[in-house]
Amino acid sequence: MKLRLGMIGGGQGAFIGGIHRMAAALDGLYELTAGAFSSDAEKSRATGVLLGLAPDRVYATYEALIAGELQLPASERVQVVAIVTPNHLHFAPARRALEAGFHVILDKPMTFSLAEARQLREIAAASGRRLLLTHTYTGYPMVKEARQLVAAGTLGAVRKVYVEYPQGWLSAFEEGGDNKQAAWRTDPARSGAAGAMGDIGTHAFNLLEYVAGLEVTQLCADINTVVAGRRLDDDGAVLLRLGNGASGVLVATQVAAGEENNVRIRVYGDRGGLEWQQADANTLLVKWLDRPAEIRRTGTGYVGSFARHNARTPAGHPEGYLEAFANLYRNFALALQADLAGHPASPEALDFPSIAEGVRGMAFIENVIASGRSDTKWTDFTV
Repeated sequence: MKLRLGMIGGGQGAFIGGIHRMAAALDGLYELTAGAFSSDAEKSRATGVLLGLAPDRVYATYEALIAGELQLPASERVQVVAIVTPNHLHFAPARRALEAGFHVILDKPMTFSLAEARQLREIAAASGRRLLLTHTYTGYPMVKEARQLVAAGTLGAVRKVYVEYPQGWLSAFEEGGDNKQAAWRTDPARSGAAGAMGDIGTHAFNLLEYVAGLEVTQLCADINTVVAGRRLDDDGAVLLRLGNGASGVLVATQVAAGEENNVRIRVYGDRGGLEWQQADANTLLVKWLDRPAEIRRTGTGYVGSFARHNARTPAGHPEGYLEAFANLYRNFALALQADLAGHPASPEALDFPSIAEGVRGMAFIENVIASGRSDTKWTDFTV
């Protein structure tokens, strides 16, 4: 049976709302049944018409959506609420949805501040409901394969990790025109304490901890605002110390002219290393100290259970960003369906980012910005 999905935000012209809807639809596990798509009631209504929703299930505000759905029989109301708004509008609807008994799908970063993230963690725990945080890059099959190889000790003890996320779309002062994405992502009142480090640095940080299976314990950050007139950072690099004593380097920039979204991670152990990048997402390169390198590919019979679970097509057919996003939605649905059926979900189904990753992501933002402003070389990573 399909899960009934409601959406907050993601009206006409919003980039990420359409991505969420495509991801939810790909496996047929959700049915979009309600929404409050814009703070403009008419835009919300028009989006609902475009999506074919019943007029009485399209609401003017998120408060009206939650209140209206609670008036319906349990067999009809939404079960999951996806929140696809700018950062400063994450916490309040997520809190209200959880308290009302709905499961939540939330864009990253999880909240506007670390204090809100901590509070949402307590609310989610008290509610007994699940939360999915859409860190897209953890949904790729070859990222799953990389994590499983590291966790199995195949590369030996992790010594060094490099992760980078270069973009070039903010190389000029785009927020000075009619670019809505640039306007809110560079606005501290809507984006939060960080620009590039909050928008894409959190993705790089999450990817590093996910694949390496280690937590950052200390950092030393160099944070820059390159474009004149910009109010938040658009470039930065961070030296990292990890829980086992390994070191890492994280780079996130939005002023690398000509770059798109070529996320890349490299992990090196004492016996070998691996490398993955989104530009060639079906490939995982595994390098060995004492023998030739291997090229592992999505959809092949030799990959591990997590990569197999998250692959959709035979080898050689490219799987990309939308499929990775959909893998998060599918795994979340499988976990919820297992809950409804009263049996444990598989480890593969439970493999999605949630509250813990959201709190650490917000801690990353605040620790990185504090380190960048400090004269102290190393800063403890506090959550």
